[in-house]
Amino acid sequence: MKSGKTNIRHLSLPELQEYFGSIEEKPFRAKQVYEWLWLKHAGSFDAMTNISKDLRNKLEQHFTLPAITVDTTQHSNDGTIKSRFRLHDGHLVEGVLIPTDTRQTACVSSQVGCSLSCKFCATGYMDRKRNLDYDEIYDEVALLNQQAMEAYGKKLSNIVYMGMGEPLLNYKNVLQSIERITAPDGLGMSPRRITVSTAGVAKMIRQLGDDKVKFNLALSLHAANDEKRSQIMPINDTNNLKALIEALNYFYKATQNQISFEYILFKDFNDSFKDADELIRIYRQVPADLVNVIEYNPISNARFMKPDEDVAEAFMEYLTKHRVNARLRRSRGKDIDAACGQLANKG
Repeated sequence: MKSGKTNIRHLSLPELQEYFGSIEEKPFRAKQVYEWLWLKHAGSFDAMTNISKDLRNKLEQHFTLPAITVDTTQHSNDGTIKSRFRLHDGHLVEGVLIPTDTRQTACVSSQVGCSLSCKFCATGYMDRKRNLDYDEIYDEVALLNQQAMEAYGKKLSNIVYMGMGEPLLNYKNVLQSIERITAPDGLGMSPRRITVSTAGVAKMIRQLGDDKVKFNLALSLHAANDEKRSQIMPINDTNNLKALIEALNYFYKATQNQISFEYILFKDFNDSFKDADELIRIYRQVPADLVNVIEYNPISNARFMKPDEDVAEAFMEYLTKHRVNARLRRSRGKDIDAACGQLANKG
């Protein structure tokens, strides 16, 4: 957007009130417009039906409202819905609605592409084009919430920042999006129902602690020793397990928020009892609530395979026997490439 106009959603309510004062409009108009932007999720100025046409024209002349739109939607046999969202500049990102009997979870993206090049993740094979603005992330959530209401008659209950991109490398916008999502004049969701997943940026995990955030944190671990983890996650070269363990403990001490580990099982790579022992050792060094052991979802670029069912079950039993709170997460939306690690903007 090189129009020189300001994105109206980047104005706070006091800034909007100041603008309306400058054009000699009544102050309550600012609140009306603010409600259209955040509570009613207006996609254009024309949608603001209780505002005069003349005022809508003025807003159009001075501001932009670059709302994202649903480009394509795919429905999985298991009820999962994947949406490809089109941004104002033509870039595309994906978001997923995952319904269960007890939850409606939105999985949202924070970047167009990703710079971390994790070897098992489809997004990791894309270039990072740009960060999403906080209002674009908010739009993803609002649109997925609409889908949840239309398809299942229920609002979103949970949000996970586990889509495309590394949330902690878009730190400011991710935090601002959560501030808007949890605000009473936004979506009013509890931060305790939001989880931000990171591949492990130790410095920014500490920053979350300093900022006293109220949401939950998940670390994408996937291998429990540095040699293996560096093979599949290049970020481990600069953010090794020791640094991450220290950062997670710092975060927990500062916030008392829930921490979980994500651990994808790869056949003959990280699925042995020795691997389980290393995972247990890390689990015991951090006040983690849960280890999510995840079925691997094959992608065309990667050589990894899913372990046999009996191997996965033996791995889980071993963790349970050693008093690790672990659950095996069955992947949802595999038939439409909507499962963990599969998001890559395929139509």
